[in-house]
Amino acid sequence: MKRIHLLFLSLLSGMLLSVSWPEIGGLTPLIFVAFIPLLLVEDELAQSAKNGNKRKLFWYSYTTFLSFNIFTTWWVWNASPFGAIAAIIFNALFSAIIFNLFHRTKRVLGSIRGYFGLFILMMGWEYFHMDWDLSWPWLVLGNVFATFPEWVQWYEYTGALGGTLWILASNVLLYHVFKSWRGGIESRFDLVKSTVWSALILILPIGWSYWKYATTNDQGEAIEIVAIQPNIDPYNEKFGSKSSPEQVQEMLDLARQKVTPNTKLVIAPETAIPQSFDEDAVYVTPEYQLLKSFVKEFPQTDILIGASTYHIYKPDEKPGPTARYQKQQQFYYDYCNTAVYLNEEGRVDYYHKSKMVPGVEKMPFPSFFQYFQEFAFNLGGTTGSLADQPNREAFPLSNDSNVVVAPVICYESVYGDFVGDYMSEANATFIAIITNDGWWGNTPGHKQHMHYARLRAIEHRKSIARSANTGISCFINQRGDISQATDWWVADVIQGEVYSNPEKTFYTEFGDFLGRTSLVFSGFLLLYAFIRYKRINSLR
Repeated sequence: MKRIHLLFLSLLSGMLLSVSWPEIGGLTPLIFVAFIPLLLVEDELAQSAKNGNKRKLFWYSYTTFLSFNIFTTWWVWNASPFGAIAAIIFNALFSAIIFNLFHRTKRVLGSIRGYFGLFILMMGWEYFHMDWDLSWPWLVLGNVFATFPEWVQWYEYTGALGGTLWILASNVLLYHVFKSWRGGIESRFDLVKSTVWSALILILPIGWSYWKYATTNDQGEAIEIVAIQPNIDPYNEKFGSKSSPEQVQEMLDLARQKVTPNTKLVIAPETAIPQSFDEDAVYVTPEYQLLKSFVKEFPQTDILIGASTYHIYKPDEKPGPTARYQKQQQFYYDYCNTAVYLNEEGRVDYYHKSKMVPGVEKMPFPSFFQYFQEFAFNLGGTTGSLADQPNREAFPLSNDSNVVVAPVICYESVYGDFVGDYMSEANATFIAIITNDGWWGNTPGHKQHMHYARLRAIEHRKSIARSANTGISCFINQRGDISQATDWWVADVIQGEVYSNPEKTFYTEFGDFLGRTSLVFSGFLLLYAFIRYKRINSLR
């Protein structure tokens, strides 16, 4: 019966986490109590361990995080069944390991240091999980507030990891309120103290954020943008029945409905040019001719469009880790998911997507698994691992070089610190997100993806124009508000103003400093706990 009770609490935590998530249950305030049942499990097992009970926490915590991952990211199955299973199993595993490290640290070092360990271990892990080959930051805890931007305007200082700290601290304090309440009259002082601290940590960030939200206006020069949503079926048309020039023509016809003499930029979605082409030979492609004709028709307007491209290595170039070999013609080449920038002069610039979905767009650890590259399945129209580029790149508008657009491609928009590199390295003044979310179907996936972009707008105080193949296309202002959101699975085109803001926020300048600091302190804390554990055992 005891095991059923603990299993129920573990599942309850998983359910509370899930229903608080955007587009799943939408009950966001429940995130502040979602960990309390799991903390009860941890506490009970810690007390049992003192009495010689060897029951392990791992499987209970794994139950929590497995259910959380299943209910929030099940829709990945529509794009890749194997990818969905792997992502759910391994991400739950990683989170369970982190929670168990907290449990062991708390048993050795005591409650105060233990809960401090929970904070830094989780933030350190989330930071690490954003920057390795198995990266999957979709469920960073701070992302839960994506539909409540008025609560987290302070993300311009902390990024989403600040939200993670807020959530964990609130759960721990409210858990102590609960424990003090159960403790009876002798715990009345602890109850008052925990209640006051809990109220402060919940109310103060929200209160400051509402004030900031009310007093924040878009900064910079207003720029008219047209965003295209062509609504081309990614399974049956984009890479099959409908030719690449035909698709480009349809998009340009949509753009013509909204372009005015004041339009500075037209953006089209990821892989809007589905037929792969050699980047050095772009000028002879029919798609280029169509685009060049459009910019001559509207010389004040530049184009940012997604494409599948490849780069052929010259004999004196060293092939990268994702390069493939063409046996017949004996050369190495790389495929890329690319943002193509074209202006009235006909000059073409490229940016290559550099944050890929693990196992879907890129084989993890390509140097080690080089001979298995072809088993990665790209959802942008090519097969095998895609090449990236080491630095972010942004494009100055040809008619106003002070206005610089960051070409953020699909999955990249989930990474706050990474997006900040467009501003800190390439001096971008606003963001264009080009994406193809149709692979997931009409599920929470494409909606969550759009909402996460709102956090990027707050973190960097940059306006966003979003062009999605099958929805949702929209504009997002510098405090995270959405305007002109299109419907799912309709062809559409929207026109609006974004603001070109050259100012950099604290978060843009310093990125995920909470994560970096937590990762370092986690290492020291675990080392200290290990040494303390060995010393205690040696004295027995």
